[in-house]
Amino acid sequence: MSDLPRSFRVTAVVLRHTNIGEADRVLTLYTKEYGKLRVLAKGIRKIKSRKAGHLEPLTLSTLQLNRTHDLPIITQAETVLPFQEIHNNLEMIAHASIVNELLDRFTFEAEENQSLFSLLVETLKWIDTGEEPSLVVQYYELGMLASVGFRPELFQCVVCRREIQPEDQYFSAALGGVVCPRCSHQTAGSRPVTTDALRYLRHLVRSNYAEARKAHPSLLVQREMDDLLQYYVGY
Repeated sequence: MSDLPRSFRVTAVVLRHTNIGEADRVLTLYTKEYGKLRVLAKGIRKIKSRKAGHLEPLTLSTLQLNRTHDLPIITQAETVLPFQEIHNNLEMIAHASIVNELLDRFTFEAEENQSLFSLLVETLKWIDTGEEPSLVVQYYELGMLASVGFRPELFQCVVCRREIQPEDQYFSAALGGVVCPRCSHQTAGSRPVTTDALRYLRHLVRSNYAEARKAHPSLLVQREMDDLLQYYVGY
């Protein structure tokens, strides 16, 4: 991280932390300015630490850091958005943790991506204000995948490139998208996807969140969408 300034300020969401020594923590941040960073919070686990409350996971904060030969060290921290409702609700914590974990797994350190940072913050706001969590996470997953170059192809068959017709299709994680019934015999490991699930997924891809939230798929279709995205993201 030698290209970082000697002293710099970031706006960041704390993704996770790891305890080291008796009182310190290494934090993994996603920052607006530099993408993902690992930084050192010295003395944060001491009872009298003034920075601890500003550096909890699922918190948006502004931080002042000093570059060192190892990890940058946090010298100041101030909460911007605490996402208090998330921290008080186990279901919200579970969904927000999925958001953090996916971002952590799909990004490298020190790669700036302001659109992805904005999507992260907006997603946590939606969860915090009580939006339907399954829809929020699905919308986030598709947006995050697009932002890092892995958006699934949902409009053309990934084998023959023909436009998808309004009928049940197949989906191949290995090929990165939908396979039409004509080509399904060529793709071992593809799985079926119904017309309704595909229609709602396509709606999420081409809509902003205000439009996306108007969708009301049945519980069965929601579960199918969840399963399909977990299958693809897991791959």
